[in-house]
Amino acid sequence: MDVTFADLLKTVLLGVVEGLTEWLPVSSTGHMILVDEFIKLQVSKQFMDMFLVVIQLGAIMAVVVLNFEKLNPFSAAKTRREKGETVELWKKVIVASLPAAVIGLMLNKFMEEHLMTAPVVVTTLIFYGILFIVVENYNKRRRPRVTDLRNLDYKTALIIGFFQVLSLVPGTSRSGSTIIGGLLFGASRYVATEFTFFLAIPVMFGASFLKMVKFGIHYTGAEVLILVLGMATAFIVSIVSIKFLLSYIKTNDFKVFGWYRIALGIVVAAYMFLVGDPTAND
Repeated sequence: MDVTFADLLKTVLLGVVEGLTEWLPVSSTGHMILVDEFIKLQVSKQFMDMFLVVIQLGAIMAVVVLNFEKLNPFSAAKTRREKGETVELWKKVIVASLPAAVIGLMLNKFMEEHLMTAPVVVTTLIFYGILFIVVENYNKRRRPRVTDLRNLDYKTALIIGFFQVLSLVPGTSRSGSTIIGGLLFGASRYVATEFTFFLAIPVMFGASFLKMVKFGIHYTGAEVLILVLGMATAFIVSIVSIKFLLSYIKTNDFKVFGWYRIALGIVVAAYMFLVGDPTAND
């Protein structure tokens, strides 16, 4: 297969969508359903299924690069206590990753075969959009119990991990479900968001590894180019997206993302009504 200039532009756009929607709690799946309807890469379905997961590696590398010092337990610039705190952070991330790792492996095939549909995405987009608004209104009467990531206990980390399991349902948003879990169980917006970013590291690396193993190692030159370009674009856009979100939530709540999800759900529903379910023939 030959790569055209149009294919490269489409790959860049998909990388932009991934970089933006992976970290903002708005559901990358919901956006990809719409984008994929209008932007078709000239690749096999097997490669596209793998690409849409592995492109996340570019996004996750943005988290690693931006927080390398905070995540590095071997940093010479850290004191023994700070190194110990970093190790503790990684332990909490691992504990929180267990529910999705276990349940995800058990249900992944079922989810792909039965829930990767536009009606499901519409429902979860709108439901969690409403939930964000409800949770933020509820939190107006509460003070966060955890205002520093170092004070996040293992119990709360595990609870957030169980909320991450909800994101196995397409349209939920991995960051959205874990942020809601953090907010409901006492974490501040900043702590819930930051922990969500770190929690993505093992989850995305694991999901990408499984997809690549399933696809195999036989890549054409064109497929390698598309994969690398998509990941590079997702990486660059994710840097901007992560910085924006962490800055935004210092003085704002998540309601705007709730309203956005509801609006997007209505758009996808309207599109389905006019042209049919875009996932029906997948």
